[in-house]
Amino acid sequence: MSQLHATGPGSRTEALLTERLARSATATGGEAMSDVEFFDWLDERRPRHSQEVRRTTFAELSGWRFAEDTGDLEHRSGRFFAVRGLRVRTDFGPVPQWSQPIIRQPEIGILGMAVREIDGVLHCLMQAKAEPGNVNGVQLSPTVQATKSNYTRVHGGSSVPYLECFREPRERGHRLLADALQSEQGSWFFCKRNRNMIVEVGPEVEAGEDFCWLTLRQVNALLRYENLVNMDARTVLSCLPDWQHDPGAAPALHSDVAVRNWITAQQSEREVTADLVPLREVEGHGWHLGEDRIFHERGLYFSIVPVDVVSDRREVASWSQPLLEPHGTGLVAMLVRRIDGVPHCLVHARVEPGYLDVIELGPTVQCTPENYAHLPASAHPRFLDLVRRARPERILFDTVLSEEGGRFLHAQNRYLIVETDDDGPVDVPDDYLWVTPRQLGELLKYSHYLNVQARTLVAALRAVPGATTGLPTAGDALAAHAVSSAQTGAGRADRR
Repeated sequence: MSQLHATGPGSRTEALLTERLARSATATGGEAMSDVEFFDWLDERRPRHSQEVRRTTFAELSGWRFAEDTGDLEHRSGRFFAVRGLRVRTDFGPVPQWSQPIIRQPEIGILGMAVREIDGVLHCLMQAKAEPGNVNGVQLSPTVQATKSNYTRVHGGSSVPYLECFREPRERGHRLLADALQSEQGSWFFCKRNRNMIVEVGPEVEAGEDFCWLTLRQVNALLRYENLVNMDARTVLSCLPDWQHDPGAAPALHSDVAVRNWITAQQSEREVTADLVPLREVEGHGWHLGEDRIFHERGLYFSIVPVDVVSDRREVASWSQPLLEPHGTGLVAMLVRRIDGVPHCLVHARVEPGYLDVIELGPTVQCTPENYAHLPASAHPRFLDLVRRARPERILFDTVLSEEGGRFLHAQNRYLIVETDDDGPVDVPDDYLWVTPRQLGELLKYSHYLNVQARTLVAALRAVPGATTGLPTAGDALAAHAVSSAQTGAGRADRR
């Protein structure tokens, strides 16, 4: 796995950055935009980003075609992405082999967040952005969210604002804080990666019409609102250093070397073969091509559907594209507990056919429960019942959040962080491991260790006061939630 940047954990530079992030995560007052002003700004942006998304048929899908030789659904330019077939064989999970459609998008996009000091406090430059697959139109995205086809303007549209901050950071005098290739959904994308970047800029970079400067405290509070902070913003936020980490904390259950050894063993010992095949070869293996969708015969998993989009605030005014439409709301949960007084998270060495490195660390539970209804109870995800039975006072975070609206139609997961008993056993199945938030933060400096769902929960965990230095009682967390909701004007916000 590539190691793109490795600032020493004891360096003064990193310590100063951690202090600045901690100040941004706790500062009240002096923000560039107050909490109330943010919601006024968001309410103003929403009607200006209206999109009309209309379901259509494949025959009417402008600019797209089924290739004559393979049946793959592809853009006439050969760029953007294609829907292909995938044949999978694995020793992981209840089903040893299957075929499915999958999105193939080989080009690497940029997900970039600009940060800068305003009145001595670090702020993040966030964007109000509408995507055709969003359940509620506008969500809060990072400064730049663009595929290579977008920023090279294959579509002939307008340029991407602030792109130069991330393509030429050093030439422009900016400071690079994070830069790593990270994966996206391995069940829906084949080897998809985006460059996750955080760049500190100077006062010459100002917020444009659809952008605003927010402190980490404000962004963390907004994570608790349903479908507000989008997936791309969450994954970039997770790449920030953990400002709550206490370097003097007691040792982790497993050393850093032992964690890396466990990951390498899981990658080496799992057997997964995932071969791209022509999309037409998937037909007859549980999947069918209809006039307006590619769908599974059980009505499970997902469908591929064609849509037409009209927008007055995107690089182009109108376009057509296929979207992947999941069936059911997913459940994604991380179990956390203290071990010898130190917070630990239970991660899962998860196999998905689209991963580049066989496995990535996922949350404790990651599933769409409806997809398991036809399987015996023994085949259901481990720890799912424990999460479902969790008492309210044990739930530190619980919010429905959207996945990437540029490729998925109304894809939502319920994200939870659940505190377990501290006196319970620490032994878990071989494909699970207790690791500390600090260890997760170290792994996030590099590529392909944590999957996109786990990265959302890392960002969420840091939004729970004190969670990475010593888990608060759930009552404290709920009280903090109530305070942050009051501060950010929850009663006024459109939570959907």
